[in-house]
Amino acid sequence: MERTVEAVYRAESRRVLATLIRLLGDFDLAEEALHDAFAAAAEQWRRDGAPANPRAWLVSAGRFKAIDRMRRRARFDASLTELAERLDAENQDAAMQEAEEIEDDRLRLIFTCCHPVLPPDAQLALTLREVCGLTTEEIARAFLTAAPTLAQRIVRAKTKIRDAGIPYEVPALTDLPDRLDTVLHTIYLVFNEGYSASSGASLTRHDLSGEAIRLGRLLVDLLPEPEAIGLLALMLLQESRRAARSSHSGELVLLADQDRTLWDRKQIEEGTALLERALSSRRFGPYTLQAAIAAVHANAPNAAATDWGEIAGLYDILLKADPSPVIALNRAAAIAMRDGPAAGLALIDAIFARGELLDYHLAHSARADFCRRLGRGADARASYMQALSLTRQEPERRFIERRLAELGE
Repeated sequence: MERTVEAVYRAESRRVLATLIRLLGDFDLAEEALHDAFAAAAEQWRRDGAPANPRAWLVSAGRFKAIDRMRRRARFDASLTELAERLDAENQDAAMQEAEEIEDDRLRLIFTCCHPVLPPDAQLALTLREVCGLTTEEIARAFLTAAPTLAQRIVRAKTKIRDAGIPYEVPALTDLPDRLDTVLHTIYLVFNEGYSASSGASLTRHDLSGEAIRLGRLLVDLLPEPEAIGLLALMLLQESRRAARSSHSGELVLLADQDRTLWDRKQIEEGTALLERALSSRRFGPYTLQAAIAAVHANAPNAAATDWGEIAGLYDILLKADPSPVIALNRAAAIAMRDGPAAGLALIDAIFARGELLDYHLAHSARADFCRRLGRGADARASYMQALSLTRQEPERRFIERRLAELGE
């Protein structure tokens, strides 16, 4: 039964939390209720067996645990008495029926976390923590910032939501487009953490990338804007390569060395169809352009047949639409494949000269690879060592260590 509870926690805890936040109107109270509900489940399910609908059971248990908790606290805070009585009077069946509507509670919660009264960095941090369950340390690495700073940002965002009375709801259709960019960015950050974990023993976290794709589908159903469609296409096209990205022993396999028969053709077909749909709108943006790049890779029969000229050209357009240093780094890699490693190395050195990506391990790893291909062993070793010092994911660390061993002393 312990395994059953653990499995339900992995599958349902974020959904249960999102619904409890909506019902209780408070992040911290909902998190306490979630833990209380699972503690009760571990005890009662062992005795009586798991219920037919574990999520509904957990929401109900968490809600009543919260009411009990508030009544106990009401002895010291009279304002909690009224809230406890209101929650107790609500119809639980109606609440659960509402949770099953298309405005999924997690999607509802994303829009709450991405409310415009919150700073953009707080919107992203809060969504990754509360909707997707990433730890503060994982989010800090995604933001390239310190964990204590990130924790304070999350606390301030929760306080702002409470004090400003921000509603837990999906905005009206007329307000959705203005809120879309941050939501798309948030979903893509979740996907990236799942596609290439920032730390830990595994290269990927399928739970996170799967969750991002699910949220992407919900968003497209709710608001079929071209960039929402383009993001979903991008995630599917990248996810299609998951099975080939690591060996049976968990080692990193580079794109050029992947067994393309392991790529998921259904995801490629769906992603390509979504890409064509987004492109046909002529209102697309950076996510659709990235999906177009991913489609060139996905539809090449082998690594040698990859059209690097087309990819480099798409990166030229993308860099104008999204002039970020990470896009510039990816463009440098494409230029290196088209024009040779010296051209890519010059572009990366220019990025570093601007003071950008100095703490980004993939930038140093790419520079090391270009130097290695140019026969500049000492420079390659120095860049690989810098990349190794910044890498927190074990498969990537082992890959870099193998490269260093190949270079020798």
